[in-house]
Amino acid sequence: MLDDATRTKTLGRLRRIEGQVQGLQRMIGNDAYCVDILLQISAVQGALEQVQKLLLGRHVETCVADAFRAGGKSERQRKIDELLEVFTRFGGK
Repeated sequence: MLDDATRTKTLGRLRRIEGQVQGLQRMIGNDAYCVDILLQISAVQGALEQVQKLLLGRHVETCVADAFRAGGKSERQRKIDELLEVFTRFGGK
């Protein structure tokens, strides 16, 4: 679960990313220079990675921490397995 501050911060970042993607669409539609498009794509990817890190950090601070404080052994193991899957999928970024 996201607290209100994290939700607001995340939604703000996603709105900025949405604007960047719309800018990319305009760039492509206007036949912008390929390198400029690639640089903008890289900026969008970086912004998404920051959202990903924010959400992962919040997940560890809340859900995982709660499982280790109050959960049983199986719940703790499930959270460990879940984190390992996330790190595997996202390449540890």
